[in-house]
Amino acid sequence: MSTDFADLHDELRSVAVGLLEKETGATVPVSLLARAGWTGLEVPDHLGGAGATFCETAVICEEIGRAAASTGYFGGLLAVGALTALPPGAVRDGLLSGIAEGTSTVSVALSADGNGGTALPFGITPASAGWRAAGRARFVVDATADQVLLLAEDPAGNPVIVVVPADTAGLTVQPQPVVDETRSLAEVLADDVAVGAAAVLRFPDDGHAPVRALSARADTAIACDSLGIAEAMLARTVAYVGVREQFGRPIGSFQAVKHACADMLVLISVGRQLVRSAVDGVAEQRDDGGLAASKAKAYTTEAAVEIVGRAMQLHGGIGYTWESGVHGYLKRATLNRALFGSPATHRRRIAQQYRV
Repeated sequence: MSTDFADLHDELRSVAVGLLEKETGATVPVSLLARAGWTGLEVPDHLGGAGATFCETAVICEEIGRAAASTGYFGGLLAVGALTALPPGAVRDGLLSGIAEGTSTVSVALSADGNGGTALPFGITPASAGWRAAGRARFVVDATADQVLLLAEDPAGNPVIVVVPADTAGLTVQPQPVVDETRSLAEVLADDVAVGAAAVLRFPDDGHAPVRALSARADTAIACDSLGIAEAMLARTVAYVGVREQFGRPIGSFQAVKHACADMLVLISVGRQLVRSAVDGVAEQRDDGGLAASKAKAYTTEAAVEIVGRAMQLHGGIGYTWESGVHGYLKRATLNRALFGSPATHRRRIAQQYRV
């Protein structure tokens, strides 16, 4: 998003378009994402990553949304955000290296139902040989992974991250069906899970700030995905109305159709400005990053649903068919609107920021 690295972003976007076009209709494997360097974009270079920022990650998120691609990328970018907020250590560094190399997958049990906000869905209590973890997170994106990071609260009320292998006794990952088949969501349940002391990773200083930053990262990534959806639908619609003829002329020449396409472009232009601000806020770790993320999430996800709906209308009868593919974008946009809080939820959060 930053203009300082415009050439790099253009090249990254071009590579992403080519890769995702080859994988149309299939789930893109993590190994392929790792070979492309995507999984390790924000991982420090001494751990096998590129040492880039969230600005570069946002480019990939937008292109994945533009292609409505099925990937496990979202879960990985949340995991990298959570782990890089922790002090260096053997467990943390090993997980980051595995993510960058594509040899392991890591997910974060962050509830996406929008009801918890930045609340910690899990808790830990002392045990004779370490700790016991319990709690539940609903609609966790890309929860099926080798390692699950539980956002938990210790007895003193401090946020911690608990690293739990997926096959640990007492940990259940139950898939939850949703309208969008390109996304994988699940409920993560920890029922008195035994964990060792080394598996509990603590944030430096105030751990609540990294948790809020992780929530802003999730909101912004979804906004980027929705922006890609909206732009894809506008491009496809403009192309279609330019060749579809009625009364001996392309329907794109009719004033009503022109106005509809222009309205779609205006929605996208406003959304892009909000997304750019949110991406920079996350990348620069600004204090107002959460506010910018809520603005982008509320506006862009709602606009994407409206734009896909107009695209379906302008495609006419073919827009309602399975072959057109428009329905897939509508389902994805609809799920994006609900993930991590509805537009109304985020607008309430924004309003609270301006109360005197």
